[in-house]
Amino acid sequence: MSNAKIIVAGIGPGSPEDITPAVLDAVREADVIIGYKYYFQFVEPYLRPGTECVDTGMKKERERAEMAFELAEAGKTVCVISSGDAGIYGMAPLIWEMKRERGSNVEIEVLPGISAFQKAASLLGAPIGHDLCIISLSDLMTPWETIERRIRAAAMADFITAVYNPRSNGRYWQLYRLKEIFLKHRSPETPVGFVRQAGREEQQVSVTTLGAFDPEQVDMFTVVLIGNSQSYVYEGRFITPRGYYREEVCDGTGGIGQEIMTESFRTIERELKHPDIPIGKKWPLLHAIHTTADFDMENILRVDDGAVEKLYEGFASGRINTIITDVTMAASGIRKGALQRLGVEVKCYLSDPRVAEMAKDKGITRTQAGIRLAVEEHPDALFAFGNAPTALM
Repeated sequence: MSNAKIIVAGIGPGSPEDITPAVLDAVREADVIIGYKYYFQFVEPYLRPGTECVDTGMKKERERAEMAFELAEAGKTVCVISSGDAGIYGMAPLIWEMKRERGSNVEIEVLPGISAFQKAASLLGAPIGHDLCIISLSDLMTPWETIERRIRAAAMADFITAVYNPRSNGRYWQLYRLKEIFLKHRSPETPVGFVRQAGREEQQVSVTTLGAFDPEQVDMFTVVLIGNSQSYVYEGRFITPRGYYREEVCDGTGGIGQEIMTESFRTIERELKHPDIPIGKKWPLLHAIHTTADFDMENILRVDDGAVEKLYEGFASGRINTIITDVTMAASGIRKGALQRLGVEVKCYLSDPRVAEMAKDKGITRTQAGIRLAVEEHPDALFAFGNAPTALM
């Protein structure tokens, strides 16, 4: 039992050059290799004569893990191979969970590997140069409702997003839904790269845009990478800048303007009399002072408990997709970039031809008439009132 050991090894995406030396050593030294049968072609050249190989088909992960423990508990050194990195949608979590469930004394060692999204990124250029997330579209073990919430969060937060398991023979519409959600929060010109069979003979590399991306070109062997708001294509390569040239970028999408605004907020916060207020009240207060340059806002502004948090949840879930303003000046003050990212439309009824007629017939102001029309047509909208308090009447 003292020699009982399971090595969980990520063998990379499929190219011999992408298998790490540590993994090659583990494969050579193991008494038994266990894995999905398709993966053995990548490690067979490195096996010692007499090495026992146990292969299984798809969806046999628990069976492979159980065999690994049985053999290791019998005193053998077992290497469980997993494509890419064993800790990313691989066998490592299952092996650790099973060790806990069994109360086993078997030693576990996890060896990292190059993941498919990393290999794909290197082939596309440099698309993952900033904050990123990875989402699997497989709903075998995760409810689709949970997956969709994660997709929406990634799209809203401007993460570079790697998509695993984009489709299969029995699952095709999920990738269309992902594209639909991302287009609510990202420009159609956002770069998208996808690589099929990364690192293997059948490798195919493609770069397109979010708007032009065709899910029909993708299969279960494909990894999709979606850029963020700063990503671009240069000489056919998909690039996401880290920010080293930010000082030279002053186009309103980030750079110096964003840094100045951030520093302004820090300065305002330092000057607050009561800085230790809940973030749901502090955030609108900082914006109000930043806009008006009036620190009396700390005494004037009133925010109901939970109001900002509730609005955030409404925008994040897509439940709020329309903002109604009483006057056009209020509408023009709402940041267009934020509206585009959130997929939110702003409406002001003041210039609607029906407003003047209603105001005349009912003897009310045009702003009152506009809001009444808006309530009828968009009862679930967020209503923002600026210069016309009579609109509340």
